[in-house]
Amino acid sequence: MKPASLTGNRLTPLARQRLWLAPLVWLALLLLLAAGMGQLEWLFRLVEPDMREVIYRRAGFFSLLGQHILVVGAASLLAVVLGVGAAIAVTRPAGRDFLPLVSQLASIGQTFPPVAVLALAVPALGFGTLPIIVALLLYGLLPIVRNTLAGIASIDLDVHEAARGMGMTAGQVLRQVELPLAAPVILAGIRTSVTINIATAALGATVGASNLGDPIISGIVNGNTAYILQGALLIGLLAIAVDSVFERLIPGNPG
Repeated sequence: MKPASLTGNRLTPLARQRLWLAPLVWLALLLLLAAGMGQLEWLFRLVEPDMREVIYRRAGFFSLLGQHILVVGAASLLAVVLGVGAAIAVTRPAGRDFLPLVSQLASIGQTFPPVAVLALAVPALGFGTLPIIVALLLYGLLPIVRNTLAGIASIDLDVHEAARGMGMTAGQVLRQVELPLAAPVILAGIRTSVTINIATAALGATVGASNLGDPIISGIVNGNTAYILQGALLIGLLAIAVDSVFERLIPGNPG
């Protein structure tokens, strides 16, 4: 017997709203923690009872959160444009000879540790936000490229034949057939890339890019576990919130 909230295989509007409850809860927890971290001094004092300061105060947590999101968002947007664009290009007849090269370049980008990329990028780009965006871009390309290739390759040849038989141009087949059918797999790759980069972005604090990595690096340098926990908790909640949003957006998932 089907649940009352289902009509066939589709959820009712009320059920759809409930499915967005989890992302909203995680987002609310993230914002509440960023706003009320100072009120939890008693809790962090249990972790570091001998420290003079147990709440990171060199920058506001809201500001650090915003800068963290900005860095990850910029790098992820570039990775999506370049990764999806390159994968589409090498699946066209004119670009198939470059398929191994694109796959290898994307793999190399994730093979290099982000710390090594930062070390190489700083002399050329200077300290600040730009080196970490470059590192995150290279690190996030592989899952996007790989999933886009897999999604397009999974489309049945009969679907292509049917689309061409209807008189569609190559561009129309791409926009109206291939990308919609490959969207779940492509979005899964983007989801993986963004989630990984939310955690990796903390390394930007080592090269002067202010974000949620600041309290973590400061805690490591000063031996203050409370600082490390504050940065880690906010990064973890941000990653969970973003991941839960992608879970709702990916076609084929409930909602």
